[in-house]
Amino acid sequence: MLDSWLPFLIYGLLAFAIPLSMVAFSFVFSQRPKRRTRARVIPFESGVSTGPPQQQRFTISFYLTAMLFIVFDIEIVFLYPLAVELNALGWFAFFELLVFVAILAVAYVYIWRKGALEWR
Repeated sequence: MLDSWLPFLIYGLLAFAIPLSMVAFSFVFSQRPKRRTRARVIPFESGVSTGPPQQQRFTISFYLTAMLFIVFDIEIVFLYPLAVELNALGWFAFFELLVFVAILAVAYVYIWRKGALEWR
């Protein structure tokens, strides 16, 4: 019984030990500044000024592109398990796969015609 659970136990111990050792080593080997100046206290964001916050407006095409990416990405995730088990599920699953891909193609052509993929 223990032989079948031994790989999971080893994996669990490693999954616990690696992050724990990273945190421990960061405290041991860090070179913390002795003085806390204002520049060191402010969080660093790459490419973002630390001045007063400015209102930044994004165009609608930014949100459309992000939503389309999420939608198509999630639909591809649904295709993967079906593709793995396609042989075991038979012809019904194959035709379901074709219908699903056809719906994706129609949606892709629709958003392409509407200009949602054009970056303005």
